[in-house]
Amino acid sequence: MNQSLAIEEEDETMRERRCIVSGEVLPEGKLIRFVVSPDGEVTPDIAVTLPGRGIWAGATRETLNTAMKKNLFAKAAKAQVKVAPDLAARVETLLVSRMLADLGLARRSGAILLGFETVLQAVQSETPPALLVEASDGAADGKRKLFGAAHARGRKIQTIECLTSAELGLAVGRENVIHAALKSGRLSERLSFEAGRLCGFRSVSGHEREE
Repeated sequence: MNQSLAIEEEDETMRERRCIVSGEVLPEGKLIRFVVSPDGEVTPDIAVTLPGRGIWAGATRETLNTAMKKNLFAKAAKAQVKVAPDLAARVETLLVSRMLADLGLARRSGAILLGFETVLQAVQSETPPALLVEASDGAADGKRKLFGAAHARGRKIQTIECLTSAELGLAVGRENVIHAALKSGRLSERLSFEAGRLCGFRSVSGHEREE
């Protein structure tokens, strides 16, 4: 499927599903969908495109580990299934890959700004970015300065910090990427969506910074 078309399709109203672990009905942004493959293996369906009956679980490492420990995937599928012991790690890797692909698309389409000075100017401009992407392992000083610049102007700019500098660099083809910013649009919305799920698998989460 064409990636831009996939983005458009994902912009539909977010549905709610029931988590097999907690029993709660949650929006899809807080869940991971799984399907059982023809050979009986529980397979993550990060993009929600694989055929088959969906099995939904909360987007956290703890939730998936609980589902495996209590054999809840088999109960939900009403069949014997195979579950990889590193399922949570596989989900994390898939979420990261999805985000890096979107960052690469943003670079190719000119929708991303890179570097502290460039991002700072954008934050201070009349048309600030919709999303800041900060490396989780970047120095706190630069992040504080960007936050301060936004705060001084009463700006509410969402910030995600769940990717490392190496991962950001891999996505945009540049070394030592600490600060990036995206304009408002489908890519920034999807990156925010995926960051919300990835934070359940990493200690640093995406969040909003505001006054």
